[in-house]
Amino acid sequence: MKSFRFCFLMLTIAILASPALSDLVLSKVDRRIYLTSHIVRISSTVKVENAGPEKESLVLLAFPEQQAKNMAYLMATPHEGKGKVKNPVVALPVEAANPKDMPAALTFYSVSLPKGLAEGDSFTFDVLAVFTHALRPIPEQITQADIQLVLYQDSAHYLSPYAVKVQSLSVKLPDSRIESYTKLENTKIHGSEIKYGPYENLPSFSYSPIAVHFESNLPFAVAQELVREIEISHWGNVQVTEHYKLIHGGAQSKGEFSRLDFLARPNVRGASAFRYLVANLPPRAHSVYYRDEIGNISTSHLRGDSKKVVLPEGSSDISVAASFPVEQWQETKISHLDIDGRPVVVLKKTNVVPQHNQFFQVYYHFSQLSMLREPLMLISGFFFFFVACIVYMHADISISKSSASYLAKQQWEEVQAVIQQVQNIISRCLTTHDNLEASLRDLSRTGNIQACKAARKAADGLLKELSKELKPLLTFLQSSPSAAQVLPKVEELVAKERELQEKVMVKHSTVVDGYEKKLGARDIENRVALQQQKLTALRQEVDDLLEFIDEI
Repeated sequence: MKSFRFCFLMLTIAILASPALSDLVLSKVDRRIYLTSHIVRISSTVKVENAGPEKESLVLLAFPEQQAKNMAYLMATPHEGKGKVKNPVVALPVEAANPKDMPAALTFYSVSLPKGLAEGDSFTFDVLAVFTHALRPIPEQITQADIQLVLYQDSAHYLSPYAVKVQSLSVKLPDSRIESYTKLENTKIHGSEIKYGPYENLPSFSYSPIAVHFESNLPFAVAQELVREIEISHWGNVQVTEHYKLIHGGAQSKGEFSRLDFLARPNVRGASAFRYLVANLPPRAHSVYYRDEIGNISTSHLRGDSKKVVLPEGSSDISVAASFPVEQWQETKISHLDIDGRPVVVLKKTNVVPQHNQFFQVYYHFSQLSMLREPLMLISGFFFFFVACIVYMHADISISKSSASYLAKQQWEEVQAVIQQVQNIISRCLTTHDNLEASLRDLSRTGNIQACKAARKAADGLLKELSKELKPLLTFLQSSPSAAQVLPKVEELVAKERELQEKVMVKHSTVVDGYEKKLGARDIENRVALQQQKLTALRQEVDDLLEFIDEI
C-alpha cells in the first residue's frame, strides 16, 4: 500500500504543477465507476462551456499514465438526456493528443465536437472508458475457503486540464461488503455504492486519490489468447471456429483443492471460481460443437451471436474496414476441393473487452469463373452418385413387415421409447431432490420450519406418484427380450435413485429436527456432513448411469 500511496503522491505533485490549457470550463461532470466485474467501466457525463472569445472545437480528456496503459476502449457520444427518445448512437471522433507543456505522467485524447463552441455556448457529451487489469487482488493468494478481496485506486476529483465548476462521483460495487475505503469531505455510502461530492470550483488538474478495498467473488475469466477463424463460402455457409486459452485473473489459489468440498458447498468453497462460459450466437447458428483439450464437453446448454477471416479461393484485392485499430496480414489455407488455397485475412487485437464486439467489413473481388472449379468436381461426384442410386432403385432389397428382422427392429424401438420414459421419471425425481435441498437452504436463511415441512410433504406426494408411473414401465422391460441387454443398468439406476431418495429424506429430517431443537448451525452441519458425502457420491453414480443408458 505504501508504494501505491507514493505513486499517487508523485502523480499529484506533477499534475498540480501543470498550467490550465484553454478558456474552456467544465460546468458539470457526473462520473460513475462500475466495479461490478473484473472489467472496470467509467462513464462520465461532461458539460463543457466556452468562456473565451475564440471558437473551440476540441475537448481534451486526461488520464494518468498507468491508467491509460490499461485502457482497452474509449468512446464519446452526444448526451441525449433522461426521458428523451434514444436515437442510434453516433460516436464523436476521439484521437490521441499530445498538447505542449503537459506532464509526462498524463496521457491525453481529443474529442471533436459536432460544431465549434462560440463564447458562452455549451455542449454535453458522454464518455465511456473501459479498463482491464485495474483491480488488484489483495491478498494475492487465497485458499479455497477464503473470499476474494480486490483493490481499486482512482481520484475523487475529475482529472481535467480545465477548471470544473461542479462534479460528483459514484463508485458502484458488486456487494455491500467493503473492507475499507478512502473517506473524504462529502463522502456517503449507500449499500453497495460510495458517493463522493458534489465538489465545486475545482481548478484544472485537480486530483484527490482514493482507494477502495472490497469483496468481489465474481469470476475473473481472462482469455490469454483467442483465435477466431471465419471461413466464407459462396455456396451459402459461413463457418466460425474459436480457440480460447483461459485463465483466472483474480487471486491465485494456494493450498490443496478439494473437489468434494466444492461440489458440496460451491458458494462457500470456491466462491470466486468460474463454473461456466456463455457464448452469444447468431439466431441462425447451427451444427455447434465445443470441446477442450481432453475431448468433448458434455455439460453444456445451447440456446438458439480479434478475428480470422478465410475467403473463397480466387479472391483478390482484399481490404478490411474495422471500427477500431487492429493489426492485419494475409495468409493462405488449403481446404477441401482447393487447388491454390484460400486467402486468409488475419486481424489481431490485444486488450479486448465486450465493447469491442462490433461488426467489421471485408471487401474483395471474386471472379465468377473461379466458381466453376468446385462445381465441376462436384458434378463428377454427383454423376457417380446418381448411377449408384439407379442401381439401388432397381435392386429389390426391401424387408417384409412379417420378417424377423423387421419385428425385432419394431420391438427395439418400443424398448427405446419406454427407456426414455424411465429416464424422464428419474430426472423428475432428481429435480424433486434439488427442491428439497433448496428448502433446507431457505430454512437456514429464514428459520421457517413450517415452510420446510410443507416442501417435504409436497415432495413425498410427488415421489409416490412418480413411483407408481415407474412400475408398469419396469414390468414391460422385464418381459421384453429386446431389453435384456439394457435391463440390468435400468434396474441399477432405479435402485440407486431410491437409495439416493432415502438418504435425501434422512438428511432433510435431521436438519429440520436440529432446527426444532434449536441447535447451532455448526452442530447441524456436523450431523449431516457424512450424509452429504454419501449423497454427493450417490448423485454422481445416478448421473453416470443416466449418461450410460442414454448412450446405449
